[in-house]
Amino acid sequence: MQLLITGGAGFVGARLARTLLQRGQLGGQAITRIVLADMAPPPADLLADGRVEARVGPLLQHCEGLRDEAMDGVFHLASAVSGECEADFDLGLRSNLDSTRALLDALRHRVNGGAAPAKLVFSSSVAVYGPDAAVPMPAIVTDTTLPTPQTSYGIQKHICEHLVADYTRKGYIDGRSARLMTVTVRPGRPNGAASSFFSGIIREPLAGVEAICPVDAGVRHPVSSPQRTVDGLIAVYEASREAYGGRTALNLPALNISVAEMLAALEAVAGPAVRARVRFQRDERIAGIVANWPTGARADRAAALGLLPEDNFADIVRQYIADCRAAHTGPGTPDALKGLA
Repeated sequence: MQLLITGGAGFVGARLARTLLQRGQLGGQAITRIVLADMAPPPADLLADGRVEARVGPLLQHCEGLRDEAMDGVFHLASAVSGECEADFDLGLRSNLDSTRALLDALRHRVNGGAAPAKLVFSSSVAVYGPDAAVPMPAIVTDTTLPTPQTSYGIQKHICEHLVADYTRKGYIDGRSARLMTVTVRPGRPNGAASSFFSGIIREPLAGVEAICPVDAGVRHPVSSPQRTVDGLIAVYEASREAYGGRTALNLPALNISVAEMLAALEAVAGPAVRARVRFQRDERIAGIVANWPTGARADRAAALGLLPEDNFADIVRQYIADCRAAHTGPGTPDALKGLA
């Protein structure tokens, strides 16, 4: 089986690739090749695997070549993130909407030539939900809550959900969309996502660096660990059409938690000195974006597939610490935990 992971050099994409390579199979088929497409090359440990091929550059540039290439399955993770899309409208349209349309049309071209439809999992986002004057957002969003996005990123993700559904209806792909919760803890430097601080307030203190929290401690939001997110993407891929249910997007499991509870878990795992490195300094731009996001989520369809959230946030902190100590995290790993006594 041949797989494509767009955004395959990113944090979630690389973790997904490692998990699939370790499993060696997907849906009962042996994995012979994984193509990782991204703006940057994948980590060295992935490139060292003979089953991995890297394609570097904008996804739009790769889609024409995919029209005549056999891909059994696709995990479409590539996108510009929320803060970037608000700052650069054209970037968001190009990276999120135009690239997705081009990818879907490449897969459609093969079907028109007689090939079987590829299975595609699209990573949507909890950002499709938001408050609207005509449709108030509930405290807990569910699979059946009407999406009313309040950011360009959320709008673009929601449009792509419908494109995936319609290409599936037409028989061009076997598509399914999974709405990812905010993934934390992400390693490395902060990115352009408005949600970046949800990782930063854990990651930086563990590295011995001060972290700025731009929202109030009482802010609540649904989060998920990296591994639960990857496990969810794989389960959605392997689900039968009947088990997945319909063509609309489903929520992946979430741990609904406040910033204050996250910091309490950090202190419980790493101690008060680490927790003390977090300082609150409100950023109205980020706080304004986050105020339009859900405070909690439920994932009934994912639960029917056997997917559940973590029991507590302390386990997510421990997962990050374990990841930093693992060999594949690359250069700088010792510094990632230099603030941990």
